[in-house]
Amino acid sequence: MTGRLLLIFAASAIAGTPVAARAADAYDCLIEARQTVDVRSPVEGVIESLKVQRGDTVKKGQLVATLESGPERAALAVARSRASMQGEILSAQAKVDLAKKKWLRADELQKKNFVSANARDEAESEYRLATEQLRAARENQRLAQLDVKRAEQVVEERSIKSPVNGIVAEIMLRPGELMSSNQKDPIMRLLQVDPLNVELVLPVSQYGKIRRGQVAKVLPEEPVGGEYKARVEVVDRSIDAASGTFGVRLVLPNPGYHIPAGIKCRAHF
Repeated sequence: MTGRLLLIFAASAIAGTPVAARAADAYDCLIEARQTVDVRSPVEGVIESLKVQRGDTVKKGQLVATLESGPERAALAVARSRASMQGEILSAQAKVDLAKKKWLRADELQKKNFVSANARDEAESEYRLATEQLRAARENQRLAQLDVKRAEQVVEERSIKSPVNGIVAEIMLRPGELMSSNQKDPIMRLLQVDPLNVELVLPVSQYGKIRRGQVAKVLPEEPVGGEYKARVEVVDRSIDAASGTFGVRLVLPNPGYHIPAGIKCRAHF
């Protein structure tokens, strides 16, 4: 249970309100982000640009930042150029065609005793050698195509994308700053707010009465207000002996992002 939620219940106790809410089936709760994600880069580099700002909504897979990638893009261009070259294969294919014709001609002449068997064998060997050279040329092209994929991956790693649907909560690093593996701060922090988590603490008397999948009504405090349905996702399997309570988490759909994370609420079962 988060420290913020414990503070809520501590405040309620000071005010004379027990952990169980004023109504028998209503309890204080706190609406939180589903998850907080610190966005970092898998590689070291200087931040080139930010594509979002604080408060923006983002989709999973959306480009949110880029690192400088001049040398990597140049290496990708070279790899693509090598992979597209056909000269070596065409030259090897021409040698195969010529060597095959020589071998077939020598075979006919040898059958008529116009050339020796040794000449026919030499022509066959030239054909087989040319065939192997063609195979090697094709293998080199396949390796060049793999180099393209590797270079594309290197460039792709310098494009930072959002891992979740959510909102930009904070920007930590700016264009021109270095993103490295030992960098303390991430580039930015995202909050996944659809769905939301609703955290609450219930008295031990309710243990066994609240089950996963059960639906509760959640009433956020003003200015949000309204009534929303949330489903029980987690019921703690342990009791806090000091307070005689246990934790429960609800999942609250928030498709329009109308409910902000961090707001207090009341939950009715």
